[in-house]
Amino acid sequence: MFPLAKNALSRLPVRNIQQMVARQSHQKRTPDFHDKYGNAVLVGGATFCIAIWIYTATQIGIEWNLSPVGRVTPKEWRDQ
Repeated sequence: MFPLAKNALSRLPVRNIQQMVARQSHQKRTPDFHDKYGNAVLVGGATFCIAIWIYTATQIGIEWNLSPVGRVTPKEWRDQ
């Protein structure tokens, strides 16, 4: 590498991932809202969504156009 380019790159304040992780792991922070309640909010939202879909699928009378195989019997032929 050319000395000029090497010198320019060495002056850039670029940190690699290991340095950033090491710096972040040493910081002690207090738990925030997401640390305390994140999983409960996620589970509650998923439960609510599933409950609404179950209600919609079973109670409001949507015709789902399911296959009539086994439920429909053929009519007799009429002679004219």
